[in-house]
Amino acid sequence: MRTRRTSLGLMAVTLSLAAATAACGSSSSGTTSHASGSAAPAGASSAGDELVVLADDQHLQTVDNVLPVVSTKVASGALTTALDNVSKALTTADLVALNKQADVERKNPATIAKTYADSKKLLTGVSGGKGTVVVGAANFSESQILGNLYAEALKAAGFDASVKPVTNREVYEPALERGEIQVMPEYAGTLTEFLNKKLNGPNATALASSDLTATVTALRGLTDKKGLKVLEPSQAADQNAFAVTKTFATANNLKTLSDLKNYKGKLVLGGPPECPTRSFCQPGLEKTYGLSFASFASLDAGGPLTKAALKAGKVQLGLVFSSDGSLGTL
Repeated sequence: MRTRRTSLGLMAVTLSLAAATAACGSSSSGTTSHASGSAAPAGASSAGDELVVLADDQHLQTVDNVLPVVSTKVASGALTTALDNVSKALTTADLVALNKQADVERKNPATIAKTYADSKKLLTGVSGGKGTVVVGAANFSESQILGNLYAEALKAAGFDASVKPVTNREVYEPALERGEIQVMPEYAGTLTEFLNKKLNGPNATALASSDLTATVTALRGLTDKKGLKVLEPSQAADQNAFAVTKTFATANNLKTLSDLKNYKGKLVLGGPPECPTRSFCQPGLEKTYGLSFASFASLDAGGPLTKAALKAGKVQLGLVFSSDGSLGTL
């Protein structure tokens, strides 16, 4: 089972669901708590029942854009330029496509990263780097792709860069502070709240929000105290999102969550058991978007149960993760 970033309160429930699935003999590569969703067999979906995300146009969700976090001891101009170039190129659509190659097509993360870096010309025009840099990569495919992508960019700039497998944030964040790893792909909102609670206590007022600039500013205030530097965030985000089938979206002219307010049919929401009480889930959809649900189906967080229910028409709207490699586009 992969341990992924905490997705705004879903970690415990999602991990237990994944463990239960594995115990029943299902694949252990299903969705846990961080970023792209569970892998699906290649070619498993027709174009019509492909899942697509409706844009969160009223900004219900806390931002979780991908960004590099580095030790201040190695934060040279050459290193910053090389990693900022990656962030400038990387989009959510790119992240979905990269995750699809790993989770659906079963390609090697290092190969995926090298091909992407070549295609975006991230390995040219950078120089001035020297010395050894160890890049951490957590034990899920998205982090492994990002870690290898950062390493490729750093190698091109002249650094002796390598990728070190790491486990969860509770282990690798202190290792980053100690300099055992020097660079780590991270997520703006999740890291902000991890450090906020670490420094200010478990009941600290949330500093992460739907405002990327404000969240990154708050994050930098926290990392400065830990000898870490947050580089520029990418456009690519791996956060909670809500999906429908492409057929449903096309039939009802849906592109955003706001568009759903005009839907006159029965609307059933699917997601993890805590969704009816969490502000980013059912209450948020009702308050922020004015949606009214006929019922709620207790399923999982972006995993196989939610995806299957969407494709079978048992729910019309389901919680997923925005960079899930099985998602299509509108």
